[in-house]
Amino acid sequence: MTEVRILFEGGGLLVVDKPPGVPVIPGRDGGPSLRDALETQRGQKVFVVHRLDRDTSGALVFALDAQVHRSLSVAFEGGKVRKRYVALVEGRIDAPALVDAPLVAARKGRMRVARPGEADAKASRTRVRPVESFDAATLVEAEPLTGRTHQIRVHLLSLGHPLLLDHQYGRDTPWLEKELGGQGDDVVLARTPLHAARVEWPALPGVEARAVEAPLPPDMSRVRELLRLTLA
Repeated sequence: MTEVRILFEGGGLLVVDKPPGVPVIPGRDGGPSLRDALETQRGQKVFVVHRLDRDTSGALVFALDAQVHRSLSVAFEGGKVRKRYVALVEGRIDAPALVDAPLVAARKGRMRVARPGEADAKASRTRVRPVESFDAATLVEAEPLTGRTHQIRVHLLSLGHPLLLDHQYGRDTPWLEKELGGQGDDVVLARTPLHAARVEWPALPGVEARAVEAPLPPDMSRVRELLRLTLA
């Protein structure tokens, strides 16, 4: 793994720019994890505060000591941390929406929108706003107001706009350049196009308030560039 990019360091914590395709902690396959790479890079122990899915990129918070870890963990669990994601979805979205759709566990690790009155349904809300719209796809901003598993992915699916690539909820084959307005056969998108663009926390015991942003990664930027060509 290449060197982990640090977005912010200070006050006993780190915010890093997680690359796609890397798990936060070691998985069953025993492959490299972001935590292990970061500890090797820095020569010190780091504490996992929250996680992103393997294929999700973007801002991820680690603590450098136990006290900061406790403060941040409580804040995440209590919904005091604001997270904003960007995603590439199928179809055109021109207006913002608030998705208020309870979720329940489905088969094979998936989640789904609950039926009215269904037991075990958990309240789930996501704000969705189009950032840049094209006929074939839209770059959207998604702010989860609750923290359910796969919440953004399932809520976007419920709107009829699944992620451009999602092996659990939509298309499971990579996108080629020529499919998105280009001319080549190169693969331009091979993972779930979901990116943690911003994380913001209030003042906490031993922790100053701060917001940190992560730039759009190269693969999602390339898809956007190709989609813009369709407007030319």
